[in-house]
Amino acid sequence: MSRVLVVDDDPNLRQLVMLRLQKEGHRVLAADSPDEALTVLSDRGAPDVVVLDVTMPGMTGLELLPIMRSLDGCEDLPAIFLSGRVEHHDVAAGRALGATYLTKPFSASALTRAIAALTHVEAGW
Repeated sequence: MSRVLVVDDDPNLRQLVMLRLQKEGHRVLAADSPDEALTVLSDRGAPDVVVLDVTMPGMTGLELLPIMRSLDGCEDLPAIFLSGRVEHHDVAAGRALGATYLTKPFSASALTRAIAALTHVEAGW
């Protein structure tokens, strides 16, 4: 299955997403902040896909994704935004970055389908 990095400052949602993805067989790492996410990438390399919250303290997921993609080996990092921000301009901003944008509340099946659509990797991490 896929290697997934989940970045969300909400510990309950982060845990829920992690458990669901692990149940589906994915290898999951989590970060509770943009800074921690960058540390994970530096230490572990690029995952197959990153799942990002949009609204986080210090830096939005929309700001974080281009920084992540500027790192060696992460240039084509597939991304999924999970967000409570449902305004057209928010969704358009996420999609302009080439990311899938799912709004909260989201269905676990929608998330797993989005990951499957973005990845085709069976090994690693």
